[in-house]
Amino acid sequence: MSALTALNEEIARCQLCEIARTRTNAVPGEGAEDADILFIGEGPGWHEDQQGRPFVGPAGKYLDELLAYINLDRTQVFIANVIKCRPPGNRDPLPTEINNCSRWLDRQIEIISPKIIVTLGRYSMAKFFPGKTISKIHGTAQKWNDTICFAMYHPAAALHQQSLRHAIEEDMKKIPSLLSKAAEMPEAKPQPKQLGMFEV
Repeated sequence: MSALTALNEEIARCQLCEIARTRTNAVPGEGAEDADILFIGEGPGWHEDQQGRPFVGPAGKYLDELLAYINLDRTQVFIANVIKCRPPGNRDPLPTEINNCSRWLDRQIEIISPKIIVTLGRYSMAKFFPGKTISKIHGTAQKWNDTICFAMYHPAAALHQQSLRHAIEEDMKKIPSLLSKAAEMPEAKPQPKQLGMFEV
């Protein structure tokens, strides 16, 4: 059994949060264990909860299209979320839920050891770009623990706000060149900050 498979089984048994009682399936994530690119979204929605897989609803279909722009598919990357269980009614994840799930996300990052972490939306951005707003930093990168972190809007944002589609697609097209620039990125050591400080 691979380290990632063993971790997925641990996540499936997790009962740290109240939302574990209302989930249909935990959604650890999926993709290549040696992926160069790790995409991190917010949390599972209804479709993901039903299937136990990340990004399988409308936002997931759009993410597949975005991957195709850079000649990739989801078998070549790894896709995960900040939290691994669907919050009731698709509400925003609570700080306690994010904190409880951080152990799982940190271990996924350790096992996969990606060259680039792509944050999709403000909740994953908050871990790697504390104190920043997504409207200001989308399409930009910095180093976090020797890994490039690249901020993007969540694909679902384009489904609700068509005007963001162009920005999301242009940001996606920057990812291949980032892979070749990994050694040139400046080091940044962000300090933790409460999620409540973040803006949309």
